[in-house]
This record gives sequence, structure tokens and C-alpha cells, in this order.
Amino acid sequence: MMFFMPLVLILLGFPLAAQQTPTETPVFRGGISLVRLDVQVAGAGGRLIPDLGAGDFLVFDDGRPQKLAHFGREAEHVDLLLLLDVSGSMHRFLEEMAASARAALAPLGAGDRVAVMLFSREAAVRQPFTQDFAAVQAQIRQAVEDRSLGSGTAINAAIIAAAQYLEQQPVRGRRAILIVTDNQMLNYQVPDEAVTQELYRADAVLNAILIGKQLHPDPGKPGRYRNPDFTPPDVFKLAGETGGELIEERKSRNSFAEMIERLRARYALAYDAPPGGKPGEFHAIRVELSPEAQRRYPRAIVRARAGYFAEK
Repeated sequence: MMFFMPLVLILLGFPLAAQQTPTETPVFRGGISLVRLDVQVAGAGGRLIPDLGAGDFLVFDDGRPQKLAHFGREAEHVDLLLLLDVSGSMHRFLEEMAASARAALAPLGAGDRVAVMLFSREAAVRQPFTQDFAAVQAQIRQAVEDRSLGSGTAINAAIIAAAQYLEQQPVRGRRAILIVTDNQMLNYQVPDEAVTQELYRADAVLNAILIGKQLHPDPGKPGRYRNPDFTPPDVFKLAGETGGELIEERKSRNSFAEMIERLRARYALAYDAPPGGKPGEFHAIRVELSPEAQRRYPRAIVRARAGYFAEK
């Protein structure tokens, strides 16, 4: 099993920093732009480090240090969209996933919600956001028999559809997509850059469970003709760029429950968006542990999305 644990930032509206301390839970409000980071820190063997405080993090925007306006952990509501590949090769795992769904979703809090979207050639929402996890389990079980979405595995198009669905929802807290797929087939005229930008617009982090013969993109041999309209799927890259976590599933049947637990156990940081930026301009983000935290956890790994695009 392999983990990739970068961090994520999401642009959301919060109250003015002067109206809250870095430990308070923010009330979401439009009109004021803060940069929000959904942070995961891991030590040896991928184990999460759970006891960090606001003073243990250093955040830089285009190389300039930023003052935190908010810090928290596990306190905010999560909207989780399950994006399930229902192509034939996925049926066995979906059955196992359905059998364990109630227990796997148990770490989610009372205010958290889950939605289910299925995809193959096309994508469709089968369960809108709900706090009824029994309904979620039922939809996962029914996904095994769904043959209405065509043949094929249009991964990038499905992620865009998931991001657009999330973008239509009111902002309640953290937003996450968990795609379960074998990472196979080709994308037609849907490059990774378009997917990443759609996820940014939706304020969502992409997480992934890759099943079976997970395919890394093949760069091709020198001199070999490649049609630029067709690109191999690269969930590895998309999860990394958007700050998500990825599990390669080979033996364990507990990956669904494990991913939910890890998704819920993140740090939430936010800082005021620096003034003077141009709309649509890219800002680089860097998150580090403080020197004191590095002394306590010398092997800790902190990864973050490379940056964000300023609001237009």
C-alpha cells in the first residue's frame, strides 16, 4: 500500500481575521477572501501526526510568510462526494466497499454529509448529499448493477462533473472527492490542467483509492506517434496537485475505512489573501513545520498543493 499525502488549500469566505482567534471555528460568509489550507502531516510509515498546534506551522504565499487567521482540526463539517467507477473490472471491490460502508463512514461527524456519483463513460449523481449513511450504503450496493452509464472509463470527465456538482452546493466547510477507480482507459480532449482548475473552482480536494492494475501514465517511446486528443489517466498527479491523498489497493480490504479516517483527521488553516493580486493570477503556497516542531518530528513530511489562482 502506498500513500501520497500532500496538503490542500481552498479559497473560501471567512470572517475578518480581527474578529476571531486562530483557534476559533470560522463562520462562512461571502465577500471576504481567505486562503484555506486542509493540511495533513505524516511521520514514519505514513502515520499521521495528531498533536500539532497553530504555532507549529509556517505558511508562505509567493515566498512571503502569512499570519494564520484560523486553525483547527476535525471541527469543521465535511462534504464528501464518493465518485465510483462502475466499469466491469470494479464490481468485486464495489461489493466489498458496500459491505463495509456503514462502519467505514462511522468516523464522520454528525454534521458531515456524503453524496454518491457513479461514472463509466458518463457520470451521474445517484445519491445527493445526505447524513443518512444507510442510504449511502444502499447506493454503493446498487452501483454494482448499474449499466446505464455506457462502456468505458472517462476518469477526467467524471472528476470535472463531480467538481461542478460540488460547486453548486452551499459552502459548509471542507469539500472532498474520493474517487475509486482502476485508473485505466484514455481521456479524450480532457487534459489534466482542465481538471485541476475545475477542482480549484469547486474548492475541493481529490482523494483516490486505486484498484487492481493501477496504471501510471506511459510517456511513450521516442519517435512513437501519440494523438494529443487522447491522454492517459493520471489520478496520481491530480491527487497531488489538488492536495489529496492516494491509496493503491492491492491486498487490504480496509482501504475505504482507512481513507475516511485519514480524510477526517486533517488540520484546517486559513490566512488573509494577500492584497494587490491580479484576478486569475497564480500564487505559490508553501507550508512547513516550525523549527521546534521539526525537532519534535524530524522525519515529518508536509506536502501542499503548489498554489492557487486568485479569484476573478
